[in-house]
Amino acid sequence: MARLADYFVLVAFGPHPRGSGEGQGQILQRFPEKDWEDNPFPQGIELFCQPSGWQLCPERNPPTFFVAVLTDINSERHYCACLTFWEPVEPTQEAVCTTEDAMEREEEADEGGRVRLLTAAPPQAGQLFAPKTLVLVSRLDHTEVFRNSLGLIYAIHVEGLNVCLENVIGNLLTCTVPLAGGSQLDSVEEGARTISLGAGDRQVIQTPLADSLPVSRCSVALLFRQLGITNVLSLFCAALTEHKVLFLSRSYQRLADACRGLLALLFPLRYSFTYVPILPAQLLEVLSTPTPFIIGVNAAFQAETQELLDVIVADLDGGTVTVPECVHIPPLPEPLQSQTHNVLSMVLDPELELADLAFPPPTTSSSSLKMQDKELRAVFLRLFAQLLQGYRWCLHIVRIHPEPVIRFHKAAFLGQRGLVEDDFLMKVLEGMAFAGFVSERGVPYRPTDLFDELVAHEVARMRADENNPQRVLRHVQELAEQLYKNENPYPAVAMHKVHRPGEASHLRRVPRPFPRLNEGTVQWIVDQAAAKMQGAPPAVKAERRTTVPSGPPMTAILERCSGPHVNSARRLEVVRNCISYVFEGKMLEAKKLLPAVLRALKGRAARRCLAQELHLHVQQNRAVLDHQQFDFVVRMMNCCLQDCTSLDEHGIAAALLPLVTAFCRKLSPGVTQFAYSCVQEHVVWSTPQFWEAMFYGDVQTHIRALYLEPSEDQAPSQEAGEAPSQEDERSALDVASEQRRLWPTLSREKQQELVQKEESTVFSQAIHYANRMSYLLLPLDSSKSRLLRERAGLGDLESASNSLVTNSMAGSVAESYDTESGFEDAETCDVAGAVVRFINRFVDKVCTESGVTSDHLKGLHVMVPDIVQMHIETLEAVHRESKRLPPIQKPKLLRPRLLPGEECLLDGLRVYLLPDGREEGAGGSAGGPALLPAEGAVFLTTYRVIFTGMPTDPLVGEQVVVRSFPVAALTKEKRISVQTPVDQLLQDGLQLRSCTFQLLKMAFDEEVGSDSAELFRKQLHKLRYPSDIRDTFAFTLGSSHTSGRPSRVTKDKSPSFRTFSRNLVKNAKKTMGRQYVTRKKYNPPGWEHRGQPPPEDQEDEISVSEELEPSTLTPSSALKPSDRMTMSSLVERACCRDYQRLGLGTLSSSLSRAKSEPFRISPVNRMYAICRSYPGLLIVPQSIQDNALQRVSRCYRQNRFPVVCWRSGRSKAVLLRSGGLHGKGVVGLFKAQNAPSPGQSQADSSSLEQEKYLQAVVSSMPRYADASGRNTLSGFSSAHMGSHGKRGSVRASGRSGGLGADVGSRLAGRDVLSPPQANGAPPDPGFLRPQRAALYIIGDKAQLKGVRPDPLQQWELVPIEVFEARQVKASFKKLLKACVPGCLATEPGPASFLRSLEDSEWLIQIHKLLQISVLVVELLDSGSSVLVSLEDGWDITTQVVSLVQLLSDPFYRTLEGFRLLVEKEWLSFGHRFSHRGAHTLAGQSSGLTPVFLQFLDCVYQVHLQFPMEFEFSQFYLKFLGYHHASRRFRTFLLDSDYERIELGLLYEEKGERRGQLACRSVWEYVERLSKRTPVFYNYMYAPEDTEVLRPYSNVSNLKVWDFYTEETLSEGPPYDWELAQGPPEPPEEERPDGGAPQSRRRVVWPCYDSRPRVQPDAISRLLEELQRLETELGRPPERWKDTWDRVKAAQRLEGRPDGRGTPSSLLVSSVPHHRRSLGVYLQEGPVGSTLSLSLDSDQSSGSTTSSSRQAARRSTSTLYSQFQTAESENRSYEGTLYKKGAFMKPWKARWFVLDKTKHQLRYYDHRVDTECKGVIDLAEVEAVAPGTPTMGAPKTVDEKAFFDVKTTRRVYNFCAQDVPSAQQWVDRIQSCLSDA
Repeated sequence: MARLADYFVLVAFGPHPRGSGEGQGQILQRFPEKDWEDNPFPQGIELFCQPSGWQLCPERNPPTFFVAVLTDINSERHYCACLTFWEPVEPTQEAVCTTEDAMEREEEADEGGRVRLLTAAPPQAGQLFAPKTLVLVSRLDHTEVFRNSLGLIYAIHVEGLNVCLENVIGNLLTCTVPLAGGSQLDSVEEGARTISLGAGDRQVIQTPLADSLPVSRCSVALLFRQLGITNVLSLFCAALTEHKVLFLSRSYQRLADACRGLLALLFPLRYSFTYVPILPAQLLEVLSTPTPFIIGVNAAFQAETQELLDVIVADLDGGTVTVPECVHIPPLPEPLQSQTHNVLSMVLDPELELADLAFPPPTTSSSSLKMQDKELRAVFLRLFAQLLQGYRWCLHIVRIHPEPVIRFHKAAFLGQRGLVEDDFLMKVLEGMAFAGFVSERGVPYRPTDLFDELVAHEVARMRADENNPQRVLRHVQELAEQLYKNENPYPAVAMHKVHRPGEASHLRRVPRPFPRLNEGTVQWIVDQAAAKMQGAPPAVKAERRTTVPSGPPMTAILERCSGPHVNSARRLEVVRNCISYVFEGKMLEAKKLLPAVLRALKGRAARRCLAQELHLHVQQNRAVLDHQQFDFVVRMMNCCLQDCTSLDEHGIAAALLPLVTAFCRKLSPGVTQFAYSCVQEHVVWSTPQFWEAMFYGDVQTHIRALYLEPSEDQAPSQEAGEAPSQEDERSALDVASEQRRLWPTLSREKQQELVQKEESTVFSQAIHYANRMSYLLLPLDSSKSRLLRERAGLGDLESASNSLVTNSMAGSVAESYDTESGFEDAETCDVAGAVVRFINRFVDKVCTESGVTSDHLKGLHVMVPDIVQMHIETLEAVHRESKRLPPIQKPKLLRPRLLPGEECLLDGLRVYLLPDGREEGAGGSAGGPALLPAEGAVFLTTYRVIFTGMPTDPLVGEQVVVRSFPVAALTKEKRISVQTPVDQLLQDGLQLRSCTFQLLKMAFDEEVGSDSAELFRKQLHKLRYPSDIRDTFAFTLGSSHTSGRPSRVTKDKSPSFRTFSRNLVKNAKKTMGRQYVTRKKYNPPGWEHRGQPPPEDQEDEISVSEELEPSTLTPSSALKPSDRMTMSSLVERACCRDYQRLGLGTLSSSLSRAKSEPFRISPVNRMYAICRSYPGLLIVPQSIQDNALQRVSRCYRQNRFPVVCWRSGRSKAVLLRSGGLHGKGVVGLFKAQNAPSPGQSQADSSSLEQEKYLQAVVSSMPRYADASGRNTLSGFSSAHMGSHGKRGSVRASGRSGGLGADVGSRLAGRDVLSPPQANGAPPDPGFLRPQRAALYIIGDKAQLKGVRPDPLQQWELVPIEVFEARQVKASFKKLLKACVPGCLATEPGPASFLRSLEDSEWLIQIHKLLQISVLVVELLDSGSSVLVSLEDGWDITTQVVSLVQLLSDPFYRTLEGFRLLVEKEWLSFGHRFSHRGAHTLAGQSSGLTPVFLQFLDCVYQVHLQFPMEFEFSQFYLKFLGYHHASRRFRTFLLDSDYERIELGLLYEEKGERRGQLACRSVWEYVERLSKRTPVFYNYMYAPEDTEVLRPYSNVSNLKVWDFYTEETLSEGPPYDWELAQGPPEPPEEERPDGGAPQSRRRVVWPCYDSRPRVQPDAISRLLEELQRLETELGRPPERWKDTWDRVKAAQRLEGRPDGRGTPSSLLVSSVPHHRRSLGVYLQEGPVGSTLSLSLDSDQSSGSTTSSSRQAARRSTSTLYSQFQTAESENRSYEGTLYKKGAFMKPWKARWFVLDKTKHQLRYYDHRVDTECKGVIDLAEVEAVAPGTPTMGAPKTVDEKAFFDVKTTRRVYNFCAQDVPSAQQWVDRIQSCLSDA
């Protein structure tokens, strides 16, 4: 029995001590006055009686009632029922509280929202009323009884009933009620207690049947009505996940009910944080507490709650729930969320289902509020049963006696429910409520309740009912019935009879205030009752305890298939087979299966299967393997563990833990290596929670074994968290339950013995685990502390784990967790210390929780360091021996092929080449084989970095993988840490990226020491950035000089060249007037010096060994003899040859000028004095004197003044180039319109010279020399043209500015009405108007800002926006990353590549260059000259002028012409190859800026659009692109001709021919190679002689150059031709049987084979056939080019009668001429080519119309007939013969041709076959004789029709169709032989 009420208290209004006007509560009386021993009087009742504060009121309010809840220090809840009524203020109080105060308080009271009733008889004016409260304090929650009892006391007082109040109160305090759930209330008297307080009243108190189920009355239903389903669900999730919840309402009773309802929903979990349903105003600061809470506050204080940032506010009156932004409430896992929502709506709104029915049934009466309340609770009870289903299978019973200690295996539960990622369940399981749930409900032997039944027996039913709403509802109603019965066990006896005060009784004048009660009377009644109680026996709660049912094993909450790793039985079979092969020693079989096994192990079932299979091979906890078996087992274990998370939710690491200490191998006598030393690199081993769960699982197994009879103990090896096997009779929980039942019956000694046994079991397991942990945490090489640090850092995990473990352990342990930072400080402390600390923390925690005595714990702490130390000593021996092991089956290192002169600097370092993000190599979506990762070695040579190796996947076959790039192309090198593909170990690696679009992502093998790797890096760096250009491969190749000394040719057969070079340099020195100079890095002058010539001391310097004579430059036509020699050499340069071809001036031997020419070749720069970066000879206007040029040059950056570089043959317009203008250049020229006065400054005179110079350029153009009209575009107002200026090539891409609209229109000067062209195509050629300037100066917008063009001049400025070199550099970096990402893309497929390609803006720059070039081409074509004057004149200027010449002049589209163009514009005009390519140490900081590569890309785009206009193939462009960066040749080294002369490079080719020595010039190499193979030649070359190309330039028309994306892993980049030749295929006639040759088809793998080279290509095939035929005829084979030219000539002649007027090539395309696309796929003859003749990938780009294909067919067959002359000569005799094949081959009919001319007998498959299948050379025939039929000969033929031909090599058997034809054949062959 329990007391109904503990205390009765009377609290009244009292003045505030500080006189603030605000009152305070005073306890007038309390009964009993002494505290009960078992229940002290709660503090702070005064505050809770009036939560809004004590205030006086101007009128009487009706009495109010509510129940506040106080929680004491022991977490006991006290229910304070408060009934408040108002009494008039006594005069003494009135004196204190003045009227003003009252008025204020009235306002406040109004705000507080008190209800007031207007009364008929108002009280006297100024009368105030004070509140008085009757409080009942109880530990029981009987709200209605309290309301009735307090109401009765109030009624007695108000109505003045003749009842003694002391008696009523005494009876109330002595009333007792039965305990909940006690003795299951056998009689109604016991269960429903009727009480009377002695005032003629009667009340029935019903005790709930089960103590554990909460009593909710209607509170849950009210909560749903006030807030709605969604809001209540989010509050429910918030409370469960420990968020702060605050309720607001104006009603205190509603606040209390809402809090009660929320708590009832949380059952079976108990809320263990702050719970205050009604919070007094004085305690509002509690809301800012950091801990979670559920609190109710009067809505009047809503303003105070506004600034709470992390509190979820539920407004009960408004029906809203506000969740702050920073708070995330995880929702219930699906499908539970939606299911719960649906069931709730069915309960709350049963009409919803029927709302759409056409004939709704008559409305059924909805259940009462109380019943609905229970139904709602039933829904949540079901939800918890579904959520926690099977939880008992994850309980670990750690101790049974003296008290059960139970732990929950959270990871196993999440894993088996399939909710590892679920945020909600994770937080619930980590919460305090769940910790309480485990300790309370985990106990195996206790009273059970509704939830236990539900979770054990009803789960299957709930699963079956999921899709049937009616059955779900029925189940909910059944549960609701039980809940209702629990609260109202005896509905029949619930009758109350209590006197209540009459209506408006509070308004009547009460004659006196509430009286002071007699304490003695009340106390006497209480004492009397206490005395009676003492005599009675103590009420014991007679609990009915049982074994708690475990229920069915758990299932996943939602059956998910695990993506690509769904484990079929076949996969598991593969795993089993592989393991059995390993243990049977069938290593080859195992090796074949291993990749499939490693793939299968991604799935959970396969990993489980592996653990089970390995268990079978362990005997007595030990399995000794040989080295290979050990290696296989370890690899499979590592593969299993690499996907384990730190929690190991699927128990894989748990299953493998006993195995890693069982499998071992003998290294040497007495030294054994266990598997654990090879599987340490996994995060799971450094997770404390994993070890705890494992420990508790093992302890449970041993504790269970303690109590089982030996016969029962069949399966002790039950794994942690797994369901016990079916045949096992009793689980550990069952055993524990049985033991708890017997415990009270045992003797004291027996109890003591069991406790000790259990404790020693836990203790021995702790020692065992200390050992296990040291095995897996101490690295094999304990000096390598990095292993532990790099493994997610144990320190981090420990600190992170606090949040996970604090709930289940003492706070002190939690603090010790944070005191040390674990493995973070592993640099300073040794590994051993860190491991000891980790193990000690673990031991502390588990032993404290498992109740190990402190003495034992101390002993453990002493043992741990010894265990660790001992293990370290063992490991030292193992480590030492394991180093001596021969590496297991490492593949043999494949030596790379080297170029002549290339030397290996570092021998192969074993590495793994890893996939670099390009899909093809790794199998990817292209579906090829997984060539990468590959295992091999990396070599460093003087020229390249080379990887050679083989794929690690044995299914790929014996393919060799080669990836290499020139050292000079290296752009970025970074260290990485990667997993090796085989052992999954974390290793150091290196990622090397090159500008030739190769990437080596390598992981060093463990045998490669860090010092070797470091040496490799240093050597690589030294080679990449040599201190001097002479140390590069191009110089060291083939010369014997020591590094750093200038190279000398070994035999100097060319003294003239030497002297010339020496004199040249000497003269250059004199020019500079300097005596002692040394070489230093070339820097362009700074900004501040741009306007004037460089001062003397700022000149660049060179060093020579000769004496220097001071002298000055005297420009004159009379030259010294040495200068004359200089001239003769300069004349031989490319520029000069080209100038003469263009007719741009002559240079006779005496250098006298031909006055008639408008331009002349000036030698003014022959000593490189005016401009260091220009060539020696320049084209200038005839009228300009040499000495004026010096002054003109000062106006331009780097002194690069305008010079002519090309002249149009048709319009005679010239193209000029220069550097950008200095500030005082053209700007001044345009601004100063008056003639300069005589006393001008030097700068002005320069400007004047410049003006004269430009005028001279204009005058030297024939059509402008005499023109008098104004030729300018400026006449058009830009406003007039503005709307039409963005078209054709002049237009900028919308994205990046470019040419402005008005500029475009001024330039175009077109008709306003001319139609626009789509595609960025150029407008029609006639788009320029007759009025245009003679000269356009294209300059940088920024440079020409603010310049007003002067209409009187004959030139016009065109300001354009161009990108700078640094933008090219940045863009190229991004392009590299896009094409070779380095790591796998997050989203596979082309989208990410295209996105990063767009981000790089590379194609936008190409678009801009083409756009500007087409614009310049248009201007030149229309007769205006153009000066390109951008940046310093050596980057974009060079790109533009080269492209313009290429587009305008067909000569530059030939092989010879392109070479000349590059030599002239790029080399002679000083593009800074060494600076832009960062060739030396000095240029390292500036980085790589591939300006030349960008130019080649532009050429490629033009080549794609005009495939018939170029003599060279696309392979030629790639070849130059590769070698301009490779430094293999000297061509692209250094920054200008001047620097090349200084090093003696420029004219050395004129020296001796070096025979077979390595080529030093790329052009020489191309020339040599072209003689052997047509690889650089474009077969589609059929130029239109006069054609000017105008390519489309829009980004949509541009393609990504395949140079950036393709790669050939079979042999590395194909641009070093000597290395790229595959093994030659055997010629056909060598086949012994003379039968048909086999098909030469082969599989071409993406990214492994060179696709272009293996592509079928008819022309290569024919050239090859010709070569073979020539060889057979004994003629010396012709060069392919001569043959080709001869065929073309014949083809042209043949084409004329066909009516084809235009000269045509092999291909006649139907595509319009300015956009001829490739379009024909030549496919004649068998596939393949022994010469590898077709290396350009053109042949694959699709096909065109059938007509052009037929044309191609006709052409190729005609070509063939060129070499098979007229039939009469060529085929002397032909017919069918049967021929016997070689040994064991059948007879076959063939078409034979006897050829007298070639003296041979050829055979074909059939008459029309054009391809010869075999040849018998008649020169080798010895005799022709009659033959005999052999086996398999044709049956119907006469015997005499057989004859044999005997040659020196073999005998051929023939058979004709009849005897006469046989005779004829024999005669013909005989006559041929006699003729010979």
